[in-house]
Amino acid sequence: MPRSIRIDAVLVQAVIAGALSFAHLHDLAEAAGQSGWKAWAYPVSVDLLLVAAWRRLRTARRDRSAWTWFVIALFASLGANIATAGLLDLQNVPDWLRILVAGWPALAFLGGTLLVHTPAEKPTPAQPVDDESEASPEVDVTRDETPTPVSPPAPAAPELTPAPPQPAPTAPAVPVALLDHARKLADAHKATTGAPMPADVLSARLGLPAQMTDAIAAQLQLT
Repeated sequence: MPRSIRIDAVLVQAVIAGALSFAHLHDLAEAAGQSGWKAWAYPVSVDLLLVAAWRRLRTARRDRSAWTWFVIALFASLGANIATAGLLDLQNVPDWLRILVAGWPALAFLGGTLLVHTPAEKPTPAQPVDDESEASPEVDVTRDETPTPVSPPAPAAPELTPAPPQPAPTAPAVPVALLDHARKLADAHKATTGAPMPADVLSARLGLPAQMTDAIAAQLQLT
């Protein structure tokens, strides 16, 4: 079954705008001296240039030439609409407008040819695959048959032998005269107090170093 055509407001507006613009361009061309079929060809030429520039802009937004021809075609269409709105005497068209209308077909042909046959600029890839400077370096996978030298084992650390024990300090030798004097003091103390003379008391009486006093007390068997 045939598909039904959906009619919306945008489509209706497009048909109305196209018909009015087409009629205004026809009237302006006819007033400028283009009669018969030539006056009807001018609206087609303007609309075709406008469509070609618009299609070019859809594929190349930054194309300055496409924007230039789009503005020229849009100016031609809007200029005809404004000129036929009573601002221009269509019975007495100025000479510059007759020249512009007469030269329009050549200008439109030049613009359409440039828009159609000029190749679009292709986007430059971020990393081109054919650039030898950016290509990944080749990896050499040749196997090396040279044996790897084996390093000798590290020498073992020498065993630490324990240090020999230090000999105990020997008691200093006590002179015989000093030992007899100490014995007399100890006997006198025992005779007086009835108890053996303590070692600290003997050390205080003799006024000797502690090591010497200990040696004397050990020989006299004093506590």
